[in-house]
Amino acid sequence: MATTGTSGGAGTTPETAVSHDEEHDLEHRVHVDLPRVRPEDMVTTQPVTPAQDPRGGRDTETEFLLRNAGF
Repeated sequence: MATTGTSGGAGTTPETAVSHDEEHDLEHRVHVDLPRVRPEDMVTTQPVTPAQDPRGGRDTETEFLLRNAGF
């Protein structure tokens, strides 16, 4: 069983074929020499505040127990 339309081979159609100039341009854009960023430099620069206590300082587990204990 023969397949047609394989990439890069003789079976490519003109619609899907990539010219040599386009391929070279793509390779040139993909391989850009960018400075490497060290992991220790990847920190947030935005000041943050600690989140508020979602329980508001209350012991919700004990309150639930006392409310539903059946006394």
